[in-house]
Amino acid sequence: MNALWLTIKGMLMGISNIIPGVSGGTMAVSLGIYDDLIFSITQFFNKKKKSIRFLVPLALGLILGVVFFSYAIEFLLAEYAFITSLAFVGLITGGVPILLKEFREALTERNEEVSWRHGLIFLFFLLVVLAMSLMQEPVGDAAALEISFSNILILFGLGIIASATMIVPGISGSLVLMIFGYYYQLLQLLTSFFNNVLALNWAGILEDMILIAPVGIGIILGVFLVSKGIEYLFINFPSLTYSGILGLVIASPVAILYNTNAFADLAQSNIFTSLLIGGILLVISFYLIAKLGQVDETE
Repeated sequence: MNALWLTIKGMLMGISNIIPGVSGGTMAVSLGIYDDLIFSITQFFNKKKKSIRFLVPLALGLILGVVFFSYAIEFLLAEYAFITSLAFVGLITGGVPILLKEFREALTERNEEVSWRHGLIFLFFLLVVLAMSLMQEPVGDAAALEISFSNILILFGLGIIASATMIVPGISGSLVLMIFGYYYQLLQLLTSFFNNVLALNWAGILEDMILIAPVGIGIILGVFLVSKGIEYLFINFPSLTYSGILGLVIASPVAILYNTNAFADLAQSNIFTSLLIGGILLVISFYLIAKLGQVDETE
């Protein structure tokens, strides 16, 4: 049952990673598995069995989330951006109560009180997410990536950057890729790969894998390096780290609504119906994540 819960949570993280403005790291925080995720990565070689039992079902769910929901999410954001965005706002904010609880526990363990440093760090990271949202590239047609040495190097670097956004809460990987101008090209690459797999087009699969592989290698390397840094912060500055994470998470709903162009969708549809359905989905999503985040992952 524990593996099933982890797979479901991994799927939610996978879906989050392909939505502009939504962070897989934020979803991990909301689901109450962030600390375990960092520990399993950084202590992989010291606690292999425990790490594998945690990471394998989570990774499986993450892959399934990306594969099976990439088409659905693309459709939902195109046709029902406002309603879909509100559902994701609920998913993100549903973890805030758990995050606040962790923050208070960190203060108690170190015998600290809330200070101006906590407020400054909170505000800084909140503004980082808001500023990144405003830097989004305009939506447009993207030329397909071609196989070249320069593109392989670029994709490797993007993999490292993307890995950081998977680990650091509040920083949306898809949004960062938009800023660099590669989001739609990579989405197109993934879609091409899935279509070739379904069609058993081995030549197409091989061609796509040549471009996907450097991204994957960059992600694996980056996840390990970034996790080490996050672990250091949690060990030495736990309450300040939670302050920064809170800032990232609180700003995420604004980033979601802005970067999915949700309000433009609202103007083109039945406002009352959209607000009603979106509000209901927000409440349901909030409740589900709040409950799901309480599921104990420990043995």
